[in-house]
Amino acid sequence: MKLLCLLLLMTGLAAPPAAARDGEPRSSWRVDLTGPEAGRGNTALRADGITVKDGTRRTPSAPGATYAVYTAPGTSLGRELTAFSARTEAGIPPGTSVLTEVRGGELLGAWTQWRAADGTGTVRLPRAVSVLQVRLTLLGVPGGPSPVVHAVTVTAAPAQPAPRTPGHGASATLSGPTFRLFATREGLTGQTTANGHVIRSRDHFVALPSRRMLATNGGSEYQVRLCYKGRCETAPVWDVGPWNTRDDYWNPSSQREMWRDLAQGTPEAQAAYADGYHGGLDESGRRVANPAGIDLADGTFWDGLGMTGNDWVDVTFMPDSGGGTTTVTAWAEANVRSCSSTTCAVVSKVYAGESYPAQCWVVGQTVTAEGITNNKWVRLPLNAGGVGYVSGIYLKGNETGGVSTQC
Repeated sequence: MKLLCLLLLMTGLAAPPAAARDGEPRSSWRVDLTGPEAGRGNTALRADGITVKDGTRRTPSAPGATYAVYTAPGTSLGRELTAFSARTEAGIPPGTSVLTEVRGGELLGAWTQWRAADGTGTVRLPRAVSVLQVRLTLLGVPGGPSPVVHAVTVTAAPAQPAPRTPGHGASATLSGPTFRLFATREGLTGQTTANGHVIRSRDHFVALPSRRMLATNGGSEYQVRLCYKGRCETAPVWDVGPWNTRDDYWNPSSQREMWRDLAQGTPEAQAAYADGYHGGLDESGRRVANPAGIDLADGTFWDGLGMTGNDWVDVTFMPDSGGGTTTVTAWAEANVRSCSSTTCAVVSKVYAGESYPAQCWVVGQTVTAEGITNNKWVRLPLNAGGVGYVSGIYLKGNETGGVSTQC
């Protein structure tokens, strides 16, 4: 195999070096391709890197190729950054490819949408982030070779542009716009989605025609709220489609990956079908046979919305849930600690008026603040791995911030 160095912007998440674990800033590091915390969809770990494990696995979003996806764990940066570059070293035989993408966030709250490198090999995120993550998608030749990723090295860009949008926490990633979209039923039970999920009978998820909002397998980092004739369901984004794979129509036109002359909220397939846009073809040159901008898994289609045929639905693009089982909202700024006591290290913060994913609550140190006494602490998942705890005093609602499950 010929060794190629692909300059792709990526933020990687590797098991950080000791300095990063100690909270010191990092300027360059290697992504951990071996960590047990990683998301592995049909990947095999070899002595020289990672590759496609099962050459019979396919995904509809990449027809004609074998498929694997690797999502590294999150890495704390020790500071806030907006721009990165990365070098991906891989053996890429003819007909195969590797796609490297990156996203960022804070220890708590929402991720940005995924981004690939631009033409200069760098990526700029829309807001400053303190945690980075990298995703590798490997496509091989059926019955033939597969790529092997040997290493990914991430470097903070020398110039750090100001973030395009201010803010922190879940409210900073997606504003929650609602669009009326034509929805089709995906079906495909037994096949593999773009994030590595094997589709089950009456599954509940959706597909969008861009990888920018593709959640991890089993994750709910990116969701949509669908409503149809009085019935609604919130579903995670686990696949890419229909029709296109680079049509993030929910973003403002100036930020879309393709089709920037279309209005926000207008899928390219809809414009192609209704108005003959792009000659009535999708990005692959296929004749667009319906205006679909979203695919629904069988369970969402039949059981969640009660649909019997393809139709128009109202779709709201939801902020990140962070993988928690519920959401809490802070009414004041407060420390998030490594355990349920004020003697434990501060690992993050919550901010007034912002919402965060929560897992459960524990009985911890009794705290008196703001005229309230409470011994309930709520456990929050951290984007870089692990969990943090915040006193229920600082959360809206009851003494556990509305979290009903005890850890």
